[in-house]
Amino acid sequence: MNIERERLLANVPGEESWQHWGPYLSERQWGTVREDYSPGGTAWEYFPHDHARSRAYRWGEDGIAGFSDAEQLVCLSLAMWNGCDAILKERLFGLTNAEGNHAEDVKEHYFYLDATPTHSYLKMLYKYPQRPFPYADLVAENGRRGTDVPEYELLDTGVFAEDRYFDVFVEYAQAEPGDILMKITAFNRGGAPAVLHLLPQLVLRNTWTWEPGTAKPKLRAAGDGAVGIEPEELGMSRLYFDGNADLLFTENESNAPRLWNTGAAGYFKDGFHERIVGGHRERVNPAQTGTKTGVWYQSVLPPGGRQEYRLRLSRRVLAAPFDQFESLLNERRTEADLYYADLQKHIVSADERVVQRQAFAGLIWSKQFYCLDIPRWLKGDPGQISPPEPRLHGRNAEWRNLNNADIVSMPDKWEYPWYASWDLAFHCIPFALIDAEFAKHQLVLLTREWYMHPNGQVPAYEWAFSDVNPPVHAWAAWRVYQIDRKQSGGYGDLQFLERVFHKLMLNFTWWVNRKDNLGRNIFQGGFLGLDNIGVFDRSAQLPTGGYINQSDGTSWMAMYSLNLMRIALELAEHNHVYEDIASKFFEHFLNIASAMSCMYSADIGLWDETDKFFYDVLNLPNDQRVRLRIRSMVGLIPLFAVETLEPEMLDRLPGFRKRLEWFLNHRPDLAGLVSHWQSPGRGQRRLLSLLRGHRMKSLLRRMLDESEFLSDYGVRALSRAHLAHPFVLKVDGVDQSVRYSPAESESRQFGGNSNWRGPIWFPLNFLIVESLQKFHHYYGDDFKVECPTGSGRYLTIEEVAAELSHRLSRIFLKDANGERAVLRHQPQLQTDPHYQDCIPFYEYFHGDTGRGVGASHQSGWTSLIAKLLMPRAHDW
Repeated sequence: MNIERERLLANVPGEESWQHWGPYLSERQWGTVREDYSPGGTAWEYFPHDHARSRAYRWGEDGIAGFSDAEQLVCLSLAMWNGCDAILKERLFGLTNAEGNHAEDVKEHYFYLDATPTHSYLKMLYKYPQRPFPYADLVAENGRRGTDVPEYELLDTGVFAEDRYFDVFVEYAQAEPGDILMKITAFNRGGAPAVLHLLPQLVLRNTWTWEPGTAKPKLRAAGDGAVGIEPEELGMSRLYFDGNADLLFTENESNAPRLWNTGAAGYFKDGFHERIVGGHRERVNPAQTGTKTGVWYQSVLPPGGRQEYRLRLSRRVLAAPFDQFESLLNERRTEADLYYADLQKHIVSADERVVQRQAFAGLIWSKQFYCLDIPRWLKGDPGQISPPEPRLHGRNAEWRNLNNADIVSMPDKWEYPWYASWDLAFHCIPFALIDAEFAKHQLVLLTREWYMHPNGQVPAYEWAFSDVNPPVHAWAAWRVYQIDRKQSGGYGDLQFLERVFHKLMLNFTWWVNRKDNLGRNIFQGGFLGLDNIGVFDRSAQLPTGGYINQSDGTSWMAMYSLNLMRIALELAEHNHVYEDIASKFFEHFLNIASAMSCMYSADIGLWDETDKFFYDVLNLPNDQRVRLRIRSMVGLIPLFAVETLEPEMLDRLPGFRKRLEWFLNHRPDLAGLVSHWQSPGRGQRRLLSLLRGHRMKSLLRRMLDESEFLSDYGVRALSRAHLAHPFVLKVDGVDQSVRYSPAESESRQFGGNSNWRGPIWFPLNFLIVESLQKFHHYYGDDFKVECPTGSGRYLTIEEVAAELSHRLSRIFLKDANGERAVLRHQPQLQTDPHYQDCIPFYEYFHGDTGRGVGASHQSGWTSLIAKLLMPRAHDW
């Protein structure tokens, strides 16, 4: 067993944990809901980027290459200045929702290159232009562009021309828990000497301004090359730095004179910007004490030259902090290589290993300390100006139970620096491959009473905790349990499974009570994470009146029923009480399946026998029913509701088997929804699915048609048939339409930063692959379908799943020309040696070309590629 794996298994909670310190800073704290105290909830405008350098944050910190303790009290990060920028580069820049032609978007070049799950070693790269950073140009040009044209990116500005930029590599290594080495290596990629100011910063999160009587911590100069950290309760004693540098000190407090034209002069958060960029010596504290310190290195790098900078953050006073610095760092690098060599020993392709390792790196770097106390946020802090009264009845006012202060996996720490419940569930699958304990902790965390609403709803995300995301938590819990059980030699964590199961039953009840409009097992649910996929905003009051019976909402609930049934059956093998609960979810699934087919009413069903597809049904106030004939992912989600019951398991659970057989014998109308297959010598294997053979083949015929859903890079969210034939519905004399749009959104619906009308999205493609594998487990090799449709090539369902995995992998892997589809919109990065193996993990992907679209660092759910790259023969 390698050393990193041993660390994981021996890890303990608290300050002695290797994970007590990690990459926990946000990349953007400004423009977030938690920092918004405006009357109308205008978060972007209330706390803009221009304020970030001068204004103390209430709920957290941000920074470049940030590293902190698990409470984000002591924060290490990197600032830079190239001698000509208008502001000190302390945080990543991007456009707000209103500024971008496709909404908010980070406009920087940075890559997470490596990380181990215990944070014993991490590495990232930031590319810093030597020309003035084009802040105004990016805002102005993107503001001029409409939604029908591509975004104006940093590379388009010409700021990197002639390679006039610095590659700034940041590495962290822990000599032991809480003994942190930081090495910065800067390269001048240009052809002329270039000035570089590097400022590693240590910041104490401001906890004293908001709570009267709170003791204020302190940083102070502590002799040559050292900063003292007080009080000792912060868990750190010294920050050491190597080489010639100036120490700067200021306070992590708001510059009221600049921001609001009030208050007296002093030492403020923007003191380093004022000193380095503005030349104002009086803005930093000559007494060399404060709550924010910077180590100011000033260098001139020759063409092609490099410079190294070393720091060490330690819990103890060290006599010679840099004596074994390089050997310790090399040791951690080697251990990281050995860890991944063992993890990837069955992956033959070197390129696949590179992609998977960076996917894991991005996933680990996207952990973040998330802090928000809704009651305090609504009421305001003692001694501060009270928030406007409308806040008490506005955004998230109904979530007064929510009080978060935890390390949580983020979708993207710039564009989405807040947790999203269904994103997080998908994150936990790749996390389980490298750190199953963290994955389990995350799934339990969102069901705890300081997250889950007393009514059972799981919080969606801070912009609207009451929004409804697809109920994939049970699926994720079961998959994490399976992966962990495989890693543990067949011993599953039943305590985890039981713990999360009880909370999910509350959530299931919330769904049944809140989202089944007429109590007929047909569900609504709203937009369900699919943003603009429908002709209407499915979360808002419909312009037609009435409501929509949703194919996806109902299918998610069928899947949820089967997930909970399967968990209950696992628990029942150790406690037969759970057999009754498993029966309940089995019956609930059958009732949903029958409702989707309208077995007991004259309603229009969700399945259309003519088109051989599932559609949403619009229910108008005059009792008219209208099928919304949009061929989208909504109609493929029924594939996800699938489970098999093995005869051996049923033999071990006689109570459940008896109830199942009674139900099938006494409800023959529902028994027809359960397929069964006689296995010689084993008994009957049963298939629970919304799709029996005929319907499944019909649906797959659509899905595997390259003129509809099947792309060279996965399954599109909307059929390409809607390019020539958009769906149109006339409402109040106005045409509402849905048209195939394979890349960025062509409208501002849902903010415009997301598009489900044609692109490829990893999470749902991943569920398609896993569902097909389950179907194959039941049907075996004799059941074949044409893939692609019309090709004359027939594959087993397992082979279809493998084909989809292969197509998804093509997005990231080099093709025969050595190019990656994900970078197709930036061809110069394909051949530039300084971008070699720098792989961005985008939010979604162009439905025809595979290029990256949306958030450029969403290695949350897109890191599912790491799971797909694991060979099936050794699948965990």
